[in-house]
Amino acid sequence: MIIRSKAPLRLGLAGGGTDIADYYNLFGGYVLNATIDMYAYCTIEPNDSKRIEFYAADIDKQEQYQSCESLPLSSSLPLHTGIYNRIIKDFVNRPLSFKMTTYSDAPAGSGLGSSSTMVVTIIKAFVEWLNIPLGEYDIAALSYKIEREDIGFAGGRQDQYAATFGGFNFMEFYENDRVIVNPLRLKRWIRNEIEASLVLFYTGISRESANIISEQIQHAKDGNKKNIESMHEMKKQAVLMKEALLKGDFNNFSKCLSHGWLAKKNAASSISNSFLDELYQYVLDNGAESAKISGAGGGGFMMIYCNPCKKVALIRALKEKQGMVMTPGFTETGTQGWRLP
Repeated sequence: MIIRSKAPLRLGLAGGGTDIADYYNLFGGYVLNATIDMYAYCTIEPNDSKRIEFYAADIDKQEQYQSCESLPLSSSLPLHTGIYNRIIKDFVNRPLSFKMTTYSDAPAGSGLGSSSTMVVTIIKAFVEWLNIPLGEYDIAALSYKIEREDIGFAGGRQDQYAATFGGFNFMEFYENDRVIVNPLRLKRWIRNEIEASLVLFYTGISRESANIISEQIQHAKDGNKKNIESMHEMKKQAVLMKEALLKGDFNNFSKCLSHGWLAKKNAASSISNSFLDELYQYVLDNGAESAKISGAGGGGFMMIYCNPCKKVALIRALKEKQGMVMTPGFTETGTQGWRLP
């Protein structure tokens, strides 16, 4: 028997950063995101070897252990070992024997939620294999707990829910870990228009999102007025963008994208830099209407919105820059798992 799973990566459209606990516990957070047809994948091959093998094919890292109920938290594959320990502790209470292979369509630090999406897809593979009774909210909450508490990675809460639920979602975050995921029922022509208007450009800069998020967390703890007001503005733009999407008001959608990025830049000093500012101006000069960095900022993917008639010219201009151009589509489903005999 072979078990496989996948989970979609996401674009953070608006409100990213207000899903940090130190902010939403005080003010509540709103995030608008959408999943795209880029994925994190996991394959589990159970066996009787009394060994555990992890292989992260995309980063070419491999580790092996004797089967046991608790593994040391690996420095090279912390997600894999951390998830295994939690699955054994909470649901199985016995050692397992298997080979696990994982890979992602996006590099770490891309701004597409790749780490959290990998956590979701690995959990989904265990759920499929071991028949663990976890629903969507359960998988997302467990993913967050493992990544933030067990492993200790700093970050927000949107990525785990985006990867689990899939589609366009307006998410609400409140104190006491209360999360509400509101799927947006977009008309097909609205979704098609947004899809036709978006270009992703990978800057080639893989940034450490935890450092940026840690700065935002500290500002929230310190009550830094300027930064808190920036977060409030980001939350406001998430609400306005949701309304624009539902109505098919693409002019306001573009404005929200711009206003949200300008607000986000004020939330932490490392969110933007001279390279990103110059790239932002470059895309505007070559046909883009608006743009923002997806995720925490500092690098990764730039999400660019343009008139579809100007898309080819914009892509041609971007190919003169060092980086990678992509035009992904949106997905309607979240994480999935299946078995092969």
